[in-house]
Amino acid sequence: MKRILIWTALLFTTSAFAQEVTKGKLVYSNKMSSEKDLKGWALEGKANVEFKDGWMHMYSPNEESHHVYWCPKDFPANFIAEWDAQNYKIDAGLCIIFFCAKGLHGEDIFDSSMPKRTTGDFEDYIRGAMNCYHVSYYANGRDHPGRLIANLRKNAGFHLIESSEPGIPISYTGVNHLKIIKNGASVKMFVDGRKIIDWVDDGKKYGPILGEGKIGFRQMQWTHFAYRNFKVWEIAK
Repeated sequence: MKRILIWTALLFTTSAFAQEVTKGKLVYSNKMSSEKDLKGWALEGKANVEFKDGWMHMYSPNEESHHVYWCPKDFPANFIAEWDAQNYKIDAGLCIIFFCAKGLHGEDIFDSSMPKRTTGDFEDYIRGAMNCYHVSYYANGRDHPGRLIANLRKNAGFHLIESSEPGIPISYTGVNHLKIIKNGASVKMFVDGRKIIDWVDDGKKYGPILGEGKIGFRQMQWTHFAYRNFKVWEIAK
């Protein structure tokens, strides 16, 4: 019996260790502290992007439009991404991170064959011509105030995959550290070290596991967040 218990413990330890990931090569680093830093980024929807004290602030004047700000780089299928975020408007807002974004047939999302996306309309991203994962890690929209819970969805199709843990607290105005780990079929996200998403894509129910692609920061029209220090690493082999 003792040997069985020891063997079980060893199996558990080995399995847990196998699931750990470490940072490999740094493939992208951006302080997001100046207009020069964001050269080449693509803004969809009407929003102001301003810089103050080393932070990039993003908001829509008069709450006119939802908006997405895309990093121009294609990121690998397996990566660790981190950034800081801070809320400047606690009465309402919603933040989403898109990742592994590509056209339905593998196109770059900025390919000339892709439909134009100019208004920030959510349908263009969730039921349009692209595949991606997205996490709503701050959720206090005027349409659904005080939701608290972070959602992971897979697109195209707006499939709700996981919805169990709270994201950034809706009234918190301090600095938050965000982290995503995409490793093969595994998708995890953390807020200040607290796990809010932990899911394994079976590659069947909602289509194949998504791989390399773009990362974009989305805000609903009521939102004013600031961002800094966006970094992405390959996962060490």
